[in-house]
Formats: sequence, structure tokens, C-alpha cells
Amino acid sequence: MTNTLDSSDSLATTLEKILDSGNKGIYDIQSKAVGPQGSVPLTKEMLLNSPSGDLFANSQNAGMGWNPTELGRKEFLILSTQGGIRAPDGKPIALGYHTGHWEVGLLMQAAAQELKNRGCIPFAAFCTDPCDGRTQGTKGMMDSLPYRNDAAQIFRRQIRSLPTRHGVMGVATCDKGLPAMMMALASMHDLPCVLVPGGVTLPAAQGEDAGTVQSIGARFAHGEATLEMAAEMLCKACASPGGGCQFLGTAATSQVVGEALGMSLIHTALAPSGQMVWLDMARRSALALVNLESKGIRMRDILTQKSVDNAMIVHAAFGGSTNLLLHIPAIAHAAGVRRPTIDNWVEINRRVPRIVDVLPNGPKYHPTVRAFMAGGVPEVMLHLRRLGLLHLDALTVSGETVGQMLDWWEQSERRIRLRHKMMELDGVDPEDVNMSPELARRRGLTSTVTFPHGSLMPEGAVIKSTSIDPTVVDPDGVYRKIGPARVFIREKDAIAAIKSRGLDQVKPGDILVLICRGPAGAGMEEIYQITSALKHLSFGKHIAVLTDARFSGVSTGACIGHISPEALAGGPIGKVTEGDIIQIIVDRNKLEGSVDLVGHKDKMFGPEEGTRILARRTSRPDLSTDPDLPADSRLWAALQNASGGTWGGCVYYVESSI
Repeated sequence: MTNTLDSSDSLATTLEKILDSGNKGIYDIQSKAVGPQGSVPLTKEMLLNSPSGDLFANSQNAGMGWNPTELGRKEFLILSTQGGIRAPDGKPIALGYHTGHWEVGLLMQAAAQELKNRGCIPFAAFCTDPCDGRTQGTKGMMDSLPYRNDAAQIFRRQIRSLPTRHGVMGVATCDKGLPAMMMALASMHDLPCVLVPGGVTLPAAQGEDAGTVQSIGARFAHGEATLEMAAEMLCKACASPGGGCQFLGTAATSQVVGEALGMSLIHTALAPSGQMVWLDMARRSALALVNLESKGIRMRDILTQKSVDNAMIVHAAFGGSTNLLLHIPAIAHAAGVRRPTIDNWVEINRRVPRIVDVLPNGPKYHPTVRAFMAGGVPEVMLHLRRLGLLHLDALTVSGETVGQMLDWWEQSERRIRLRHKMMELDGVDPEDVNMSPELARRRGLTSTVTFPHGSLMPEGAVIKSTSIDPTVVDPDGVYRKIGPARVFIREKDAIAAIKSRGLDQVKPGDILVLICRGPAGAGMEEIYQITSALKHLSFGKHIAVLTDARFSGVSTGACIGHISPEALAGGPIGKVTEGDIIQIIVDRNKLEGSVDLVGHKDKMFGPEEGTRILARRTSRPDLSTDPDLPADSRLWAALQNASGGTWGGCVYYVESSI
């Protein structure tokens, strides 16, 4: 291994190099400069009536090198979540947190150049985002969901801090940065805005996807993976340098939802990062932004109740991440339209078929890039249009309606050529990825989510019922489980019990109850290390999970989250003890479910008596906020709770907080 300093350096020599590099060029200093040549385009009226900030902005722009004679042009702001520092050849100088923001600077460059070529002045600003994969099982996860609101606020402040902007482009890719960007753009009611999704990374030709590989530690602990295999698979999983993960997790689902909302151009979600089709998207999005501004089309014209409904419908058809149950209401709130309720989600999921076969949902588990090549969002919307499910008159950032865009897509060269290309490259029929409703029905695809209630979750919970392992579902499509509770307050203790091969091991038949991980307890952390372990361990499908935390979009299995009220808010889930017998029923056809206390150890007493017993019990004495929960995340938890809580999108707003 090469050290950063020569091992022969003494301490004194090292200090000398730190204090003096020996570079004599540092003394070539100037104390004054001529300044930009020319003059800025001003009028008497501007000097008399414009704010001093608008006038001084010309000095800043000229000082940064923009041609002073061009400073009267229209200004557009490009915001992004860019992270890391790339050399011109793409090699890292400083790493980003994740591949999702590693290449988006290239999208910004392409869009900015297009704006410049069109006689506009582009500005750029950044607020980078964390990686939920990188923070799984760490203290960093406690900042994940709270970050979304913080970033949306920063983006809003950045937009307002450029008073002369005529429109805004948002470039983002992943789990929290992209919803934050959508929230910020949605709140710009009187500005034209366009969203550019950052695309996806490619799967390894011979390796595991980025979701599967996150279970490697648990598989190794149980002898189901070798050290050599783990090292190789972790190296290969992110097979190309940029883009969101290869599965329909929160990042990919957010891209799909952004397009379905009309905020992105048609067929832009899930494009392969770094490729020409991806860069072309950014250039065309810049043209769309200029077009919106010229036509006077604003965000309030695009983000309406109809567009929110369309997004929920497309979410159901794709079988998307349950985290969008948090993000779509937050976007709706920012847009000033009604936030969807649990009843709205239930109604849509009951009438909208799931027709997409993409990781983590089966039956074939295709990567997201195939969904793109098979036609992406517009291909799915064509099927939904035939079923009469969409609001076709909803406006999009193309300046045209959903219906008009689908008419174009159906006859486009792009559609035909990309579908043929996938057959050529992967030998996969596009109809096997984005299916017709009839084919999806024959292959056993079921709707996406169910919202169970019961004595342990009187205000509801959520499960991606489509992803329960079919081998543990009864022939009538109902998942039924009765088992003993294994209760954990800390995620690290739960994962240790899953990895254990001793007496403390979580065993097949158990129901793992993980509490104090909701907003007040742990910032509503994402517990994918637990759900991924159970998905990929040979015995994991025989263990169910109940939690007031949330799940990664790639999570699968009998995992019920978002349990409300959370344990620290007095929810009965915080009264469960070791040895309690819990009954879970999830009907994947009717999208109904219940979770109830029905016994304790050897005594069975049924749901009604269980409800009475829970009412008499006090909460567990060991319930507590995680000591590592940051103070600012605790403040976020209180504010969002006052503003509608989990089912209201975990937003916060002034009227409910002061």
C-alpha cells in the first residue's frame, strides 16, 4: 500500500513540507487587476427603478467572465444534487456519496450549453444528497428522511436568491435528493420548471444487483456466501459509474413519478447514465424550459390534482417503492393541491393493475434499464390509457398534454428502435417487461401495496404485498402467519439476531418487531439491511417484520412498516412483549390486511381479547429515542408530526408549527 507521505520522512521533514511546498510560483501575485472590459447594457429606467441587487448582479456576472454585452439576456437557473469531483476524463479526484450524483454534472453542462446557444444565461447551484445504501445500519440513516425537507428548503432558497431567473431546471437522481427537488420545483407556482432525472446505472454482466449484494453480510454469517464471493460481488455491483440503482427502489420510482407528474419530458425516467440518449435528454429539457417560459406556462399549470392522480396510478402500475407514499403527498402539498390519503392509495391500487416486471418485483426481475428500453413510463401509460385510467388532459413540461404526448410516443421512431435494440442486446421481449394487463394477469402479477390495520396499528401501516414470496402465500392469494414476537428497540440488535447462529437467533416462524425507529425514535430510518437479509437468506421468507420504521424501495417480503402510531407516540406496537403471539393476514387480491395480538406464549385468546389486553397494558419501560438521533432530526420529527405526520408526507409548514 502506498502511503500519502514517504515513509522515510521524519516528523520534522513532514511538517516542513506541510508548511512550505517549495513551489516558488506562489509568489507570482498581483495586487490589482484591470477588470472586465466593456460595459453592461443599462438604461436610465433601470438605474432609476431597478433594485440595487439587480444592478450589482451585472458586476458579479462580468467578474465571473461572462461577456458584458450579453448580460441583458434571460437567465435560467439549473439546480442539481451533484456530488464528488470528477477529472475531465471521468476519473475521481474526490468521490461522491453515490453513483446517482456522480455524473449529473454532465447533464448540467449539456443543458447549460444548450441554454447558452439559445441566447440565454444559465446559472448553476448545488445541494448534494446522501446515499441510503451507504448509511444502512449506521447513524447516518437517522438523517436520511429529515434531509429531504432540508434540501427542499435549500433549493427553494437558492431559487429565490436569484431574483432575475426566468425559469428553473432541477437535475437529480436518487432517494431523497430527487423528491426534495420535486418538492422545491412544485412550490414555484409562478415559474416555469423542468425536472431532469439522473438515470440509472447498469447491472453487472456477471454479478449481483446493488440490492441483492447488500445482503452479503447476513449470507456470509450463515455460510451462504464465501469471503471471496462477497469481495467480488461488492466490487461488481455498480457496473457503470453513474445513475441510480438498477432496481425499482425509491430513486427509480421517483424518476418514474416525476415523469408521470408531467414534470419531466416523455421517456426520460430510467435512462442509462452517461450515454448519448441520457445527454440528449438534458439538451431537450433545456429547450422545453425556454419554450415553457415563452408560452407563459408555469408549475401551477402542470402540477394539478389530475397530475397527482396520474402519478399515483403510474406508481401502482409499476409496483413502485412504498417511500413514495411519503413523497407524493409532500410534492402535492408543495404544489398547493390536496394531499392523497390512505383511502386514495387503496382505491387506486385496487383498480390499477401492476404490469411492470422489474427488480425487486418479479416474476423475472428485470433491471430498470430494460424498463426504459421497453418504453418506460409512456409505454406503461399507453396500457393505462386503453383502460381509461389516466387524465389525458393533464399538461406536461413539453407544453402539451399527456394524451398528445402518448399519441406521439405510440408512432415514434424512438419507441420502435429502442425496443428492437433490447431484443438485440439482451434477447428480452419488451412485452415481457412492460406488459399488457392481460399478460400481467396471466403471469400472476398482483397490485402493489396493502394497508393493514388491526389492534397493533390502529392508524394503519403499509406492506408491498406484491413482493411477498409466493411460496408462503396460500392458494387463495392470502398470506397468513401466526407466530411469536421477537422484540427489538435498536436495529443493530435486530440484525445481530438475524446473523446469529446461537440461542438468540431469529428463527423461521418468528415475527420480528422493531420499534422506536419511527420519526420520533430514529428519524424514521430505512431498515433495508434487515429486509434484504431476510429476502436473500434461505430461511428468511418464513420470518415477518413489523416496524414503525420505513423500508427501502427495493425491500421485499412479509415486511409491514410505517406502523402508526409509532411506539414513542403511544402506539400499541410499543406494548408488545417477548412471547406475544401475533396474527398477520394480508389478502393480495382484495388489498386488505390485519395485524393483531391473538395470544401470549401457550395461551390463545383471539383479536378482540387482544385489543382489550393492549388497552390495559402500559407501554414497554425500555422505549426510548435513540441516543444517537441528532437534535435537528428530533426537531424535524416534531414539526412533521404537527403537520400531518407520516401519512401527510412528513412535511412541515408554518401554519401548524407556530
